[in-house]
Amino acid sequence: MPLFEAINRLPVAAEHREGYKRDLYKHWNKGLNSGDGCDTRREVILAEAVTAPQVAAGCKLAGGSWRSPYDNLVVTDAGRLDVDHFVPLAEVYDSEQTPWSAARREAYANDQASPDTLIAVSAASNRSKSDKDQAELLPSDGSYQCTYAPTWVGTKLRWDLAADENEVQAFLGLAEDCPNTTVVYESAV
Repeated sequence: MPLFEAINRLPVAAEHREGYKRDLYKHWNKGLNSGDGCDTRREVILAEAVTAPQVAAGCKLAGGSWRSPYDNLVVTDAGRLDVDHFVPLAEVYDSEQTPWSAARREAYANDQASPDTLIAVSAASNRSKSDKDQAELLPSDGSYQCTYAPTWVGTKLRWDLAADENEVQAFLGLAEDCPNTTVVYESAV
């Protein structure tokens, strides 16, 4: 669906940070393939490799290369990558319309059913982003912003998350800059 239409489908509500703790979201569980020795984090890194790394016992990664879309850097050391929750955990908590169960929070924190929930990026770009939403920070690589906006909106729609008024205004501004952008998502509900 067009980005403008997707933005209009987002519930609008004030954020609520009180009570947030990162450990409410159990992340980096055994991943999709519990027998491969790789947790969710490493499975995402492996899936997003441009050049596949060698995988040793204990899912130790050597070699390989990745492109970090937030800052358009090529990373050749998996240790210099972070796996980012595209919509940060704190933002998810702020945007839950009703309190989530521990199981739903774990499902979000390890969601590999969508290619958009988790993303391998340079550690520096992830730490710069932190838990900021679109109204506070956009990726430094301007060419990625027309991908960033629909991915954020699609992730919020996938998980039935609200957006505050500042986010909606930021989305609308990006939608004007990205008129042919569409949002694709499948509900996780």
